[in-house]
Amino acid sequence: MEGITRSIQFALETLDASKNRSQEELQRYIGPPLRPVFAELLENDDPSVAEEALRLYRVRYADVGMMECYLYPGIPEALESLHTAGFALYLATSKPHIYATQILNNFGLGKYFTHMHGSELNGVRDDKAELIEYIVATEKLTPAAALMIGDRKYDIIGGKGNGLLTAGVTYGFGGQIELSEAGADYIFDSPTALATWLLHCSPAGGLR
Repeated sequence: MEGITRSIQFALETLDASKNRSQEELQRYIGPPLRPVFAELLENDDPSVAEEALRLYRVRYADVGMMECYLYPGIPEALESLHTAGFALYLATSKPHIYATQILNNFGLGKYFTHMHGSELNGVRDDKAELIEYIVATEKLTPAAALMIGDRKYDIIGGKGNGLLTAGVTYGFGGQIELSEAGADYIFDSPTALATWLLHCSPAGGLR
């Protein structure tokens, strides 16, 4: 939250100080692609304006913002247990993969993932449904044997649109209501609960 919201603030203040928002107000914009986010925040449909805002965002984000983050309790242990059990883990983030890879490796988590997928800097695959479709095809996954895990409605909608089971997690930025309304098949309140379910209670046939 810290790195993303502060970098959005930096872009807004640089372009138009009157459009600044508090970090609390900006939390709802964590998850979706940033080009339409900036168009909404700046109340300007000119693509060049959103592109400039995104450029400014990345100036700060690439310098300090992407490391202004911390791990949710239980994440390393959950990933290690799933990796050890033989699950193939893939990152599916709208964040550009060049940033996401650095963040995961900085926390020592990259080793748990079979592959880390994200968007391109030019906006290709920053839509979650498009990204998941790409991952399924690239990794030759069987949708019925895969689970999309996420904290926002975009994760759930993107997963269901590609035929995957979906699990919402309430320790992120979406919350129980958003995830339920998006149609999440399962909802978990902690990484430990999610990992325990996957290891012992997931659907017959396995999600390996």
